[in-house]
Amino acid sequence: MSATTVRALTPDTRAAAPRTASLPGLDSLRGVSRKLRARFLAPHRAATIPVLRLLFGDSAATRPGVYAANDSAGAFHFITMRPFADKVRGRIGAYRIGFFPAERRARGGSYGNPEGFLEVTAGNADTPISEHFRLRDFLTKDQTSVWPKYLVLREPLVDKLELVLQELRTMGVHAATLRVMSGFRTPQYNQQGVGSGGRANDSRHQYGDAADVYVVNGARDWMSDLNADGRVDTRDARLLAQAAERVEREHPELVGGIGVYKATSAHGPFVHIDVRGTRARWGEL
Repeated sequence: MSATTVRALTPDTRAAAPRTASLPGLDSLRGVSRKLRARFLAPHRAATIPVLRLLFGDSAATRPGVYAANDSAGAFHFITMRPFADKVRGRIGAYRIGFFPAERRARGGSYGNPEGFLEVTAGNADTPISEHFRLRDFLTKDQTSVWPKYLVLREPLVDKLELVLQELRTMGVHAATLRVMSGFRTPQYNQQGVGSGGRANDSRHQYGDAADVYVVNGARDWMSDLNADGRVDTRDARLLAQAAERVEREHPELVGGIGVYKATSAHGPFVHIDVRGTRARWGEL
């Protein structure tokens, strides 16, 4: 069993000094892809994990923050969330979140409310949560000057995206970067696009298990020519969707939605991928 160096990356600048401890089972947290570098913990779940208190003290279970462990396999981060109840009148502090569908309906929405929120600061936004993704990749694309920001994200989505990138390469497709165009969308942001032909009121993006993605191989932030036919169109997006299909066949526990979208003047073609737990397909497949 290897020694593990741990340190707390909390908002408090008086972070605990690095120390060495034995951390069994860390490898089991790296997901099916073996590329996950984080575990997200709602407060009530964090309190049930003895190793968290052993390595970081009692406050780790209740105090939002990033707690980093480093071993021979690389850095791994335990991230304690803010509880859902910390959202008051649609906000946490100055950050606007809005109201989830279940909060607006007398009998609840199609999905329950998230367990909590990852608190993302200017200092921890670049925390690696997997080999190829960081916290900031999944943030809602608004309120750029407001910190801290709040994020809902599930590890299975990140695991699936890592597997899709790996599958593209296995298929012989040049795939340098899988870019997240839209990850988490706060309900107040999602609501701006709800309507015919737009976003769904119950969009999975609000629950942290969906992402709109495309492959970038060069300097331009746009879908790349994946099938090498000299153009960028939905045929490239379909190749990305095919990789996601293969991942689902190999890992049915990651089943979810796959939707292909064509380019507009604002963006190139992209693919929606989620881990809702049931199979769904739509778009330019």
